[in-house]
Amino acid sequence: MLDHATLSTRQCSQSAEAVSRDLRFDFAKGLLIIFVVIGHLAQYVIYGDNDYWNSPYYKSIYMFHMPLFMAISGYLSSGALLRKSLARSVSDRAMQLLLPTLFWCTFMEIIKLAALKLAGALSLNSVSGGVSDFAADLIGSYWFVWAAFASFLAIRLLLAVCGRLSMWIICISVIVVAIVPITFSIVPLLRYTYPFFCLGFVFAQASKWRTRINSRYKPLLIFLLAAITCACYLSWRKETYVYNNLVLIHDIASARQVLLMFLGSAAASAVVMKLVLQLWNVSCPNRVAGFVAVELGQSTLLLYLIQGTVFRLMDLVPLEETWDLSTRVAVAGMIGVGIVVVAMAIRRIVHDLGWVSRIVLGTPQ
Repeated sequence: MLDHATLSTRQCSQSAEAVSRDLRFDFAKGLLIIFVVIGHLAQYVIYGDNDYWNSPYYKSIYMFHMPLFMAISGYLSSGALLRKSLARSVSDRAMQLLLPTLFWCTFMEIIKLAALKLAGALSLNSVSGGVSDFAADLIGSYWFVWAAFASFLAIRLLLAVCGRLSMWIICISVIVVAIVPITFSIVPLLRYTYPFFCLGFVFAQASKWRTRINSRYKPLLIFLLAAITCACYLSWRKETYVYNNLVLIHDIASARQVLLMFLGSAAASAVVMKLVLQLWNVSCPNRVAGFVAVELGQSTLLLYLIQGTVFRLMDLVPLEETWDLSTRVAVAGMIGVGIVVVAMAIRRIVHDLGWVSRIVLGTPQ
């Protein structure tokens, strides 16, 4: 994910071969991390209250951005899951994901304690409660990292235990995980995203099946997925979000919302991925596309951790309630650009610094 590469704006395909990676997926990840930042800006800055649930822009982003991110992660993780041993694959993934998460959470807690100290609000209770706050922030602020790691670990264990039956067991595990009524901490978010990780992994193995469908039913399939996406978008409500329904089925109405969430997210993710690939084919020689693919797409972990840190720290600095919409949009734009600029600067500074790079950025896949 974090391998550094240089992109020739005249010969994208040659550059992709040179660095042994498919830049189309980096381009998709670069766009998705932008959507993640925009979604959080809408939530924390532009709206600042519960009105964002009804925003058409917020809904458009949240229908697909994390599910598609997880599906791409599963797809790109298939090599590590299949080729490496259990111990090696899990240790490598922990080093890549969890070590930088721990670093950025520690950095965030230090800033929070320093802010309390300057405000004269630092007390023995606040220090003693710091351990629980640290644990809550470590899990809650960076939940997607934990969901990705847990999904990777679950599939790797299934592959190790089940052998030839592992693909069938993985498909069954999707249903089991989705319907298990556990709502503790970030478990609902994991139950929501795990099926998409599995979908990406299985999709990576089914090359013949993909070729057959693309050659015979591609136009019909795209039309059907687009129709489902539109229908789900129109039906999407506040209760459809995983944060509100917790993937918990207790009656017909809740079952309808959970089914709508999974169906809408799957269809929207497929449609958006198709559009992203088409956009890459059209804009490949463009410098902007190269920046999104190489700089942003190969720094998604760093960008996710930095934006998670920034938005959690924003709780310490309440925004002015009297700001009008245009002011909030302007502030949101400055924060978003600032996050990208800081992330790119940090990446360039520490990329070649050995263990410092591993701690701050994470190790390459």
